[in-house]
Amino acid sequence: MDRNLLEHDLRELLDQARMSDYCPNGLQLEGRPRIQRLLTGVTASKALIELAIELNADAILVHHGLMWKGDPQVVTGFRKERLQLALAHDLNVFAYHLPLDKHPELGNNAQLGKMLGWPSTRVVGDKGLIHMGELPAAVPLQQLVDKVGSVLGHRVCVEGADDPHRLIRTVAWCTGGAPGYVEDSALQGADLYLTGELSEPAVHVARECNVSLLGAGHHATERCGVKALGEWIAQRYGIEVTFRDLFVAV
Repeated sequence: MDRNLLEHDLRELLDQARMSDYCPNGLQLEGRPRIQRLLTGVTASKALIELAIELNADAILVHHGLMWKGDPQVVTGFRKERLQLALAHDLNVFAYHLPLDKHPELGNNAQLGKMLGWPSTRVVGDKGLIHMGELPAAVPLQQLVDKVGSVLGHRVCVEGADDPHRLIRTVAWCTGGAPGYVEDSALQGADLYLTGELSEPAVHVARECNVSLLGAGHHATERCGVKALGEWIAQRYGIEVTFRDLFVAV
């Protein structure tokens, strides 16, 4: 399919123009004009680019792209190696960060809720990224922690209100590195807030707000959105799409 058509359709699907972000979303690196094979993954690492070349892919689509605001204005070191490799093989690089987190069906937050069986009944927060819902019945904290760990295949850190027998009814979550949303979740009545990474300030807030704060892995919580988006692309356009999880333990 035509590269520019794919970029246009994804821009409309993810409503990227309305989302302020820390990086450019969309086509970050222009490669060959036609795309028949697409590789999806979480991060545009050198390893993923090498895998795309091995698979003879025309493009990669990721959640964490090549460029971020605040990056050095020089191309050296690992940045140079990633770009040099992708350019040498005429590889397109698409990246969608917050727009992919936010999408109501394909986004990381929506997909994580489905994976965990947590109903998403409302979205809160300044960027509309925190999903919240009520469990059908109150569940002991340890039971939820065990389920999250089993579903994601990742160790779950528990801070704040950490009594394993504590009953949880209202849950909130935001994938990736969003520990700062624990206060917003508490103010909205959450018993538990799940994110990917924890921070020292967030732990104190969780303790003082009596919220169970779960850190389930930045990478582990953000695999599902890009995978779902790739499946949507394959079904809609009939091109070959492969998802590869180059797992990292954070």
